[in-house]
Amino acid sequence: MASDLAEVWLVPSPRLLVLRRWELAVFGLVLAVVGALVGAAVGGGVGAGVGIGVAVVVAAAAEPLVRRRVRAWGYTEREDDLLVRRGVLFRRLSVVPYGRMQFVDVTAGPFERAFGLATVKMHTAAAASDARIPGLPEAVANRFRDQLARLGEARAAGL
Repeated sequence: MASDLAEVWLVPSPRLLVLRRWELAVFGLVLAVVGALVGAAVGGGVGAGVGIGVAVVVAAAAEPLVRRRVRAWGYTEREDDLLVRRGVLFRRLSVVPYGRMQFVDVTAGPFERAFGLATVKMHTAAAASDARIPGLPEAVANRFRDQLARLGEARAAGL
């Protein structure tokens, strides 16, 4: 139990929050355009203003949720396994034993690449146990992938 207290929880890059805010802004903009078009068709200029107003309120209300969701991610490396936590309403803690990892990959979509971020995905034999860590700087994600692969090979050799 004493070693549990010494665990250091690492978190994604602060740029992940910036990325998620940009995604929210783009979503809000699309919602505002749709709201303005629907509002204009139904109620003219006043309806368009109401549609835009609703979009702004929805996006503003979603921002604290985005912030909490990003802050909920964390991971820590232990001697024999990796712990990954996430979730705001439903907290989830995944334990991924190094010896059970089949492969580890790094993915980055176009928005992640624009922010220099990547997601590390750990795959095991059980599909439900796959874990991921988003928002790592690309170089860190690649080093982490290599480190997890080495640990996985070393632990699997002992089975």
